Amino acid sequence: MALRWLTPHAGHWLRLRYRWLRWRGASRLGAMGLSMGWLLAWALLPLERSNWQLVMAHGRDLFPHLDRPRCGDPLRMVLQVIWLVICRPEPRPFQWPASWRRLWLRGTTALSELLRKPEVVGIRAEREAPRAARWQSVALCVAAGLLSLLCITQPFDLESQLIFVLLLAAMAWVLRAVPGRYPMLMMMVLSLTVSCRYIWWRYTATLDWLDPMSLFCGMLLLFAETYAWVVLVLGYWQTAWPLNRPPARLPDDPSTWPCVDLMIPTYNEDLSIVKGTVYAALALDWPKEKLSIWLLDDGGREEFRQFAEDAGIRYVARTTHEHAKAGNINNALRQATGDLVAIFDCDHLPTRSFLQMTVGWFYKDPKLGVVQTPHHFFSADPFERNLQRFRKMPNEGALFYGLVQDGNDMWDATFFCGSCAVIKRSALNQIGGIAVETVTEDAHTSLRLHRLGYTSAYIRIPQAAGLATESLSAHIGQRIRWARGMVQILRLDNPLFGKGMSLGQRLCYFNAMLHFLSGIPRLIFLTAPLAFLILHAYIIYAPAVLIALYMLPHIFHSSITNSRIQGKVRHSFWGEVYETVLAWYIARPTTVALFAPHKGTFNVTAKGGLTEEVYLDLGVSRPYLVLVLLNVAGLGFGIWRIFYGLADEVPTVLLSMLWTLYNLTILGGALAVAFESRQVRTNPRVEMTMPAAIKLASGHIYPCTLKDYSNGGVGVELAAKLPLQGKERVWLLLRHGQREAAFPAKVQRAFDCKLGLELDPMDKDQHIAFIQCTFARADTWSLWQTRLSTDRPLHSLVDITLLGWSAYWRLLKASPVGRICIVFEKLGRWLLSFVPRRVSPDFRYQAPTSQTVKG
Repeated sequence: MALRWLTPHAGHWLRLRYRWLRWRGASRLGAMGLSMGWLLAWALLPLERSNWQLVMAHGRDLFPHLDRPRCGDPLRMVLQVIWLVICRPEPRPFQWPASWRRLWLRGTTALSELLRKPEVVGIRAEREAPRAARWQSVALCVAAGLLSLLCITQPFDLESQLIFVLLLAAMAWVLRAVPGRYPMLMMMVLSLTVSCRYIWWRYTATLDWLDPMSLFCGMLLLFAETYAWVVLVLGYWQTAWPLNRPPARLPDDPSTWPCVDLMIPTYNEDLSIVKGTVYAALALDWPKEKLSIWLLDDGGREEFRQFAEDAGIRYVARTTHEHAKAGNINNALRQATGDLVAIFDCDHLPTRSFLQMTVGWFYKDPKLGVVQTPHHFFSADPFERNLQRFRKMPNEGALFYGLVQDGNDMWDATFFCGSCAVIKRSALNQIGGIAVETVTEDAHTSLRLHRLGYTSAYIRIPQAAGLATESLSAHIGQRIRWARGMVQILRLDNPLFGKGMSLGQRLCYFNAMLHFLSGIPRLIFLTAPLAFLILHAYIIYAPAVLIALYMLPHIFHSSITNSRIQGKVRHSFWGEVYETVLAWYIARPTTVALFAPHKGTFNVTAKGGLTEEVYLDLGVSRPYLVLVLLNVAGLGFGIWRIFYGLADEVPTVLLSMLWTLYNLTILGGALAVAFESRQVRTNPRVEMTMPAAIKLASGHIYPCTLKDYSNGGVGVELAAKLPLQGKERVWLLLRHGQREAAFPAKVQRAFDCKLGLELDPMDKDQHIAFIQCTFARADTWSLWQTRLSTDRPLHSLVDITLLGWSAYWRLLKASPVGRICIVFEKLGRWLLSFVPRRVSPDFRYQAPTSQTVKG
């Protein structure tokens, strides 16, 4: 009755608006209130004017938080309007004046050219007069070393130290923006100068020799800092000049190519995992008469023997199982006769071009013993899956395979990593096969090859991909084996001693083994400030201002220098989280291996498992929880000492509490990793953009784009929507070179132009063809690394801070006070929903024209 005075159009609009709001989830009262509000606005405001039309047309941009009807929307709208009046919707990021930007660009460009000239002159001089160039380099290094020694050991007062560190920080900040290799080397020199000065100061002026407790705790921290300093120095030296070796060309006549034995060892893995690797190996571009594929089944399973027979490959099983994977390969080597041996883990699928990309270097270098390619994973590891970082940032192994191995290659110290590699058979015979004395048989094998004078090569282009570990506990178990094995090699076959290796090779191997001894130093760093806060032990016997002037520049320079070196393969501060997760678990095995290197057994890393529900792995996270409680107790003692302790110690207490808060942030990141997320796909999806086509039962063919694929299904995107029903039969057409293959499928889901197809079970020929068109493509994995963002240290620090403290909140919600936390969380989100939002950066305000007003 109340609507009779309105026009019929307004009443109809009101009813439609009410139904739409109810469909969007609004309550009856809320839908009626919002509808009446819009009706009053329509009746009282001049909505036909151009300004109002602009606001209504860009409502989603101007009011981004009003995406769904909620109680209090009128107040949110009023607050947003006030915000838009104060800050006009023309968001522009802060930019320096154009003249300043031009001056900065000219300066960095000029500095880059200036630093590039010595490199060109040095290379030319070395070619023309090698001996003179060598003596000039030696003289330059000696002069630089003496100058650095003076800067490291010269004592400064507070003002002089402040000026010194500010000058070096400004130089590093400028050099960070200058492209080229030499600016990065100069950043390394600055970082080493500051770090060496810090270590010198720590050894000479910061130990309290009169207090036994302070001396003991201070020596523990100094041991950890010395370890970190040695790793920093060796890391700079190892990665200063990555080789980035290109593939070498093979002879034009394939009949002269060598015979290759491709071995796939397996123990307890599922046959569905092994099938993909075998079919990818069958698709290799290599003369069939020169390629022998071996399935090494250490489990002696009849279904594997039958599968090998059906696939036309060789099957080897042994009755005894000594020396695990190494013994399995050595047993097959007694039967194989090829010139080269390619080894793949049973979950690593090689691309078609693998052998053509690697074997050419055996022709170019007759002394070459092994060629290694990266281990690439098309499934998320526990860090990427549990933290939702898959394909958004480099994974844990990207640093090693993206930079460290390339740096090792510069010094002819590339490691054999157990898979995705080719080894010369005669070299293996000379060292007695794969090493069996340690549980890391791969690195030990390459060490023996280098001792006999064989060289190694690393090609950074991914030529295979496999499955990552499916749980954090399995991941930790794998790393424990690696850590134990590398320390075993350090004890049994120390690379620093013995014959046959260059200085570069010795240091590369030593640094790799030293890396796995990080467990105890990392635990010391996580508990060091507690010695002062709880025990009142002076771990650094110096004033807080002096500690800050020495320690903070050391941290700053090492952070920005590593960000410049590792920015594409490791983001800042994430290494702290990785090491913290592993620290507790590798500390004991590595310590035992130092004193009893023959202890320890080989454990197989499980792959392809499922996680049905989200849960906190208490078994893994228990050490982190203990460390968290200790650091929280340290904060409590720190607060007590601020109010009731000595007044002159307050700055030191604040500095220690800041250190403790940072440790809590890193420990929170470790806890976040321990929250296992759901993994319900047995076949991980691989994102890939490639042309394809869909064939309907009527015979019509429609082009499309393949967006993702797995062994069980694919996702495609069509140019236009098709009237397809669920479970409708279609055929997926994929092209491989000049050949085209059709795969029967049925529509699983359809949403606009996107389709999800479930592939029918495939026979052997279809499976091989599908792998050739997808997993085994030569360009499948090479572009993945280029899609990742470059490191931004401050952004990474904020990211880890939010991640770490959100993990504590998740922990509280799972505790007995969880209901209260959930209520507070909902209340906080509701209050934050009233905060005005920034307008989308893509929105550009356009003032109405005269034609718009006229219309």
